[in-house]
Amino acid sequence: MELTLLGTGAPEGLPLSGCPCAVCATALGGAARAATALLVDGVLLLDLTPGAAFAAARAGHSLGGVRQVLLSHPHDGPAVEVPAGLPQPGRVADGRELALLTGHRVRAVALDAPGTGYEVTGPDGERLLYLPPGGAPAGIAEGNGSAERLPYEMVVADVVGRPEGLARLRAAGAVGPTTDVVAVHIGHEAPPFLELTRRLAAAGARAVPDGTTLVVGAYEDVPDVPRRTLVIGGARSGKSVEAERRLESFPEVLYVATGGTRNGDTEWARRVSLHRERRPGSWRTTETCDLVPLFADDGPALLIDCLSLWLTHVMDEVRAWDDAEWAGGGERELRERVAELAAAVRATRRTVVAVSNEVGSGIVPATASGRRYRDELGRLNAAFAAECEHVLLVVAGQALPLRG
Repeated sequence: MELTLLGTGAPEGLPLSGCPCAVCATALGGAARAATALLVDGVLLLDLTPGAAFAAARAGHSLGGVRQVLLSHPHDGPAVEVPAGLPQPGRVADGRELALLTGHRVRAVALDAPGTGYEVTGPDGERLLYLPPGGAPAGIAEGNGSAERLPYEMVVADVVGRPEGLARLRAAGAVGPTTDVVAVHIGHEAPPFLELTRRLAAAGARAVPDGTTLVVGAYEDVPDVPRRTLVIGGARSGKSVEAERRLESFPEVLYVATGGTRNGDTEWARRVSLHRERRPGSWRTTETCDLVPLFADDGPALLIDCLSLWLTHVMDEVRAWDDAEWAGGGERELRERVAELAAAVRATRRTVVAVSNEVGSGIVPATASGRRYRDELGRLNAAFAAECEHVLLVVAGQALPLRG
């Protein structure tokens, strides 16, 4: 089954007319995106958009063979003119299946937002799932047939706007390691192209230019999701948000808070509350600095926030703040604990995203203990980073890849 993306943008397209934002200002030439529309094997058109016939011609196709046009979501603005010879657009009721004479079958998938998702099965059995903008499946497992039919060979969806929808599909087994996940409905809320590519790759997805033709069932371009990632940055740089964003499309995440509750510290309690409100409700939280056993166990993805507080805890335990204790064995014990942590990261089979502070680029601390902490955190970050496939430095909310 062959799929041509006549457009990959949001319903208003990209750039948005008259918008002065930075994303729209740089979405020129090949970076521009028309409203999303999909042409399947030249016979099925999913979403009719302005200029669809011209877009098909530019991609080397014609709409003359289209036998069915289906709409996935309400189209705002004036009605789109139906090109001559093209069937009138329609919708399929949730749960109903439409059979085409060409051997294609289309089943409507219920969503948690206005619109309809479409599961398309080709004559040879390949399966594609297309979801509209802002849509995520509601109960994808129900009515989806036997387990042998999962996962889909390809999913085309609003990965940027609804990453948790991808998490639901993974939880239901509808998206597996070989599923080609293609992001569409990309508008000016999405980051610029290079950042978009990096962010989608962390979710196991990709974006392609308008006019791209894909073969459903070809998996060679599926991005590899990194197993270990370190995100470092200064205070309020956005490093925790970046770390959380990298796991939004995962069905299960264990959030490891190393800072504890600090009873009586209202400012700290407010910080913890803001973090909890930002995280998906499906994530679980544990408060611990005993990280090595977590790396050794099997289980869902880990988000560790943060290594800086873990180091404070360990330096307390080895009495690193006292010069005599430090010289008498505290330094050696700390080195052993950091080496043990690095070895656990190297051996883990879990997906791990860890957050740490970068404190070595500012003013030299006035106290010996402050300088000691700064130095040891630099060593810890270097040791942890050496075991990670991806390392990101976050500055002013922008993630700069240092590795991977």
